[in-house]
Amino acid sequence: MTTRAVVRAVNGLTSRWATTAAADRSTVFSAPGVWPLLAFLADGAGGAARTELADAVGVRPDEAAPAARQLLAAMGRVRGLDAALGLWTKRTLTLRDAWRGGVPVDALGVLTGDPEKDGAALDAWAAERTGGEIERMPAGLTPDTELVLASALALRTDWEVPFERRPAEPAGGPWRGLRIAGLQRSAPGLDAVQVGRCSDGRVTGVTVRGTEEVDVHLLLGEACMNPGEVLATGVGMLSGDVPTTPGSELTRSPAGPGVALCESRADTPGEPPHVRLHAVEFTVGAEHDLQARPGLFGLAAAGAPLPGSFPGISDRDLAVESARQTATATFGATGFRAAAVTAVAMDWMGLPPHVTTGLAVTMDRPFGFLAVHRTSRLVLAAGWVTDPEPYREDEDH
Repeated sequence: MTTRAVVRAVNGLTSRWATTAAADRSTVFSAPGVWPLLAFLADGAGGAARTELADAVGVRPDEAAPAARQLLAAMGRVRGLDAALGLWTKRTLTLRDAWRGGVPVDALGVLTGDPEKDGAALDAWAAERTGGEIERMPAGLTPDTELVLASALALRTDWEVPFERRPAEPAGGPWRGLRIAGLQRSAPGLDAVQVGRCSDGRVTGVTVRGTEEVDVHLLLGEACMNPGEVLATGVGMLSGDVPTTPGSELTRSPAGPGVALCESRADTPGEPPHVRLHAVEFTVGAEHDLQARPGLFGLAAAGAPLPGSFPGISDRDLAVESARQTATATFGATGFRAAAVTAVAMDWMGLPPHVTTGLAVTMDRPFGFLAVHRTSRLVLAAGWVTDPEPYREDEDH
């Protein structure tokens, strides 16, 4: 696959994920943090799990792992973005060489089976890889956790043209009457503004350029549009699937949601027109349980205790026990910071290859006992128990 096709597939997951966002609650999420994990799982999956995971990432199962490696390599070349992949397994879990060799991990660790000890190690990795932005690994560890596959992303960029901080008091809308942390700046180039039009309405996009290779696109839709419609339209504007009008071709007010034509005085003749942008500072954080929407992430069959779901990963019957992401983002006067840590934990759902039969014995009614000399078989004491000792909270047994 080409890098362009991989990017399109990842952005497709972003658009679908956006449809789940609630209009009355802030959120942040990272599809590139989830996508390679799902792709590597698809590569090692079988049956229904393989089909569902491949559908979620939008590529054929046999292309999933190469596409994931391609995405990670591409992200590794982006200045201002740190991306890492980690894999932890129990010593008793044997991974298939083909699958293990295809996962380009930056960290390879061992799970001890002690959730507290393992959690501390994974938390330290998450904090280190995100520069302290996310201090805990969102993995639901249990003593039975056999494998954890995780990604960490940390993004930092400063603005080419910084903002000035000014208090703002919106005259209408949900923020009416609030005194909020406003940001204002003026930057040359009208085409930093784009107005996209889709069946749901118009969306205004403003590109805030960073000093590295990362920009932030602010998106304002019609008042009647929901978050999923606005974000999906923004993704479509990036790919060219949504028709857009550049700022230099906007000729009347309102030119788009939140956009008005205005006149300003130039200090010198021939000075290019500017975009005056009024925005707000924000810090948002969110935690996502990916299994709460198994259809979106292809985790329905992957999380079911069915044999043979991941034959390409190990000869043991594994199932996804938890899949979560923690994300945060801060937009300020001088720049933008974001981080995301995603973890998929798997446990052993089947019996070992060599099956043995065990016994469970419960003494929960009157019973007898014998004390026997081992060599002579002499019974040294015998008895019957009808009154077991009661449990007392204040005694250490």
